[in-house]
Amino acid sequence: MFVCVCNKVTDSQIRDACERGATSIDCLKDQLKVATCCGRCEDCAKRVMQEAHAEAFAGQFGLAPV
Repeated sequence: MFVCVCNKVTDSQIRDACERGATSIDCLKDQLKVATCCGRCEDCAKRVMQEAHAEAFAGQFGLAPV
């Protein structure tokens, strides 16, 4: 799904960026330009990033995803 319509950024792209080491919204802004135009997508982008990190953490420790 599109998270940032202005820059055509999808949730998959955000998840990929997190796998490559993005750890903050500023990292996502630098790498993907998400939330750099109108800014309406910033909260959604943060949620997707947090979900990606939670899933990665759970996977490292063999826990069920949140």
